[in-house]
Amino acid sequence: MVTKTFGTNAVDWEQRIDLARLRSERLARLRAQLDASSLGALLCFDFANIRYMTATHIGTWAIDKLIRFALLPRGGEPVVWDFGSAARHHQLYNPWLDHTAGPATPEGARATGARAGISTLRGAFHPDAGIAEDVAAKVAEVLHEHGLAGAPVGVDVAEVPVLAALRAAGIETVDGQQVFLEARRVKTGDEISLLSQACAMVDAAYEQLYEFLRPGVRENECVGLVARALYDLGSEFVEGVNAISGERCSPHPHVYSDRLIRPGDPAFFDILHSHLGYRTCYYRTFAVGSASRAQRDAYVRCREYMDQAIAMVRPGVTTGDIVALWPQATEFGFPDETAAFALQYGHGVGLSIWEKPIFSRLVSLDHPEPLEEGMVFALETYWPAADGWSAARIEEELVVTADGCEVLTRFPAEELLVAGRKYWTAGGALNTLRESQSNLNTPAGRGERPELGDPSGPGDGTGVSS
Repeated sequence: MVTKTFGTNAVDWEQRIDLARLRSERLARLRAQLDASSLGALLCFDFANIRYMTATHIGTWAIDKLIRFALLPRGGEPVVWDFGSAARHHQLYNPWLDHTAGPATPEGARATGARAGISTLRGAFHPDAGIAEDVAAKVAEVLHEHGLAGAPVGVDVAEVPVLAALRAAGIETVDGQQVFLEARRVKTGDEISLLSQACAMVDAAYEQLYEFLRPGVRENECVGLVARALYDLGSEFVEGVNAISGERCSPHPHVYSDRLIRPGDPAFFDILHSHLGYRTCYYRTFAVGSASRAQRDAYVRCREYMDQAIAMVRPGVTTGDIVALWPQATEFGFPDETAAFALQYGHGVGLSIWEKPIFSRLVSLDHPEPLEEGMVFALETYWPAADGWSAARIEEELVVTADGCEVLTRFPAEELLVAGRKYWTAGGALNTLRESQSNLNTPAGRGERPELGDPSGPGDGTGVSS
């Protein structure tokens, strides 16, 4: 199987991603999971779940506001409550939210699937304003309309005042996140194509980053370059760019800085962005100017753990089988699996990152989950170098196929790439496998006895440590 990579525009001369099919298949999967549960309805505040259920989006500025909410009643159609002009926009441009009979109209959507409403803005509204109670009343009204009063409602994430208001309205709330994540666990064909397109955009960003990397640039400049490249390609949201270099590589801090990149530095990056809602999580490691033997060896080991895991991926294999191939925390300097969490790691990727399935020695050996065709996930490996300060980090995104898997992340990573200028010496090209401290590349600089008859002890002239 080779996942097709389409252009991002719509055309009349080629069948590309079918967005109407995407919407209907996602909702069908969510309905199936709801029907298989004991819940009367699903109530969501998380942006990814709202988008999966209703195919609405108002921009990423509101992603952390807990401002919007949506409800899917058993046997009914989804309803999304949004504020002001956002609700009006849905009524005008989201005809799938008109659940009345006949042609879709803004009035029909306003009466059924796209309504004005707002939650508590993470507590910013005055507690006595009655906003939480209004949320509960709106939810209760729909439940009564469908004869679901008294049925438990599954909630993904919510604020305590909203939960209290739902309880006061006689609505039993339980964990609904598992229902959402089960529906989203296996991807549709259109979802897989969108995830592949998102990876293709990161391939292009890494090409620009590789050309840009050199001594003297800062980590934050690399972040800016990647963000610009992705937005120019049409990215909806650059969720984050992890840029780590030099001695910041071990331990991994998971946040970029303004550090100046120096000759001989390792530098690894994680690029997370969204294309039509579908995310990437995509690490690559480079050496800048040159790499030491310790860096190269760390990369080789990191790559071996990755390749062993990829070779095992196929339907029926479990997350426990995969993580059993990876080293224990104590083998790379951590006291336990909690302390080493997310360094040897895997996670589903879809409308958010870190979906099901999760791969970690912390949980997967005791609670293994079987892999299924159509799952898309990222595998991440890490290894600290013997020098005590550098490290390697690699991540690949995979889609599980009928008899194995396909890797969606295509920027070269089988060997450690050296970025930056190629340097020339009087004896020829400077070897890129060298220590960053020049003296360590000559016998005399390492304190070894010079060759007899050569009191200056210039070494072998290659610039390569022996």
